[in-house]
Amino acid sequence: MKGIPSKAGSILLFLFAAIALTSGPASASDSDTAPCPCCTKTASAAYKACNHEIKDDFGITIGNCLNLSDPYGRHVCVQAAAEAFAEAEELCGDQREARLKICEKLGEAAYDPAIHPEDFIDFDAVINGGQSFTPNPHFPLTPGTIWEYIAIDAEGTPLERILVEVLFEVKEILGVNCIVVHDRVWEIDEEFEEVLIEDTRDWYAQDKCGNVWYFGELAMNFEDGELKDIEGSWEAGEDFAKPGYIMLANPQPGDAYRQEFALGDAEDVAAVKSRDEETVSVPFGTFSEDVLETLDFNPLEPDVIEFKYYAPGVGTVLEVNPEDEERVELVNMVTP
Repeated sequence: MKGIPSKAGSILLFLFAAIALTSGPASASDSDTAPCPCCTKTASAAYKACNHEIKDDFGITIGNCLNLSDPYGRHVCVQAAAEAFAEAEELCGDQREARLKICEKLGEAAYDPAIHPEDFIDFDAVINGGQSFTPNPHFPLTPGTIWEYIAIDAEGTPLERILVEVLFEVKEILGVNCIVVHDRVWEIDEEFEEVLIEDTRDWYAQDKCGNVWYFGELAMNFEDGELKDIEGSWEAGEDFAKPGYIMLANPQPGDAYRQEFALGDAEDVAAVKSRDEETVSVPFGTFSEDVLETLDFNPLEPDVIEFKYYAPGVGTVLEVNPEDEERVELVNMVTP
């Protein structure tokens, strides 16, 4: 088994040891009574797939290098390909170790949440029929709500502006009428001009117990004003992708859960670090009552973690990357 480099290893130890994940919903599926170690085997299968992919890429790159007429150029090309392969191979190993750590906490059961449409709020009836519902206080999905955020670096320099809006629009997924949330990101350049880099439709649903589920997203990524790709897009029910919790009805320290599951594309997990212990100050205001703190982690990027803070009646107010100290702060909120 390949060891974890010190950086990734320390983050993983911090992720799971510091918050003492000992209770709460281990997954959105049944308890750990699977007849096979499904989670561990999934990690192994993904590791093998990762290695096959990087070997294929390496072979194609070497073939292209060999067709350069300049001998020195061929040498440089092959050397760069070998270095890239070594880095990719290390990442495959890190991802496997990260997935195995998640298995230790979430259990070995197959991740296969049962979705019954009758268990969910019908957002079509909310929008078009006037049906009322009680939004999850830490992740309110009231149509017409708009949040504005600014991402800043450790020195306070603005990097991005983010606008999130709950639309009066639904999308049916697995028989559930999900609410559509429009999420746009503009990069702020040195002249403080804004350039659109991401335009996303997120699909959320709230069950009648108050849990908020994430059913997928259509992510359009832009470069120089042109659509580059839709990398990161996924939809529950397509290509084995499955929904997860984005916010629990009554989150408590120790709770850990999958937020999404599209193997190799979307594997975010979250853990509740604290509740009603933190005071958070952002441009929009200071929040001290019932602030929820979570730690978000993606095994596809095993050396990256984020702390997120949620205030009741508002939702996300702050995101912090402890590695580079970048922050995403709430600067404004408009309610219908």
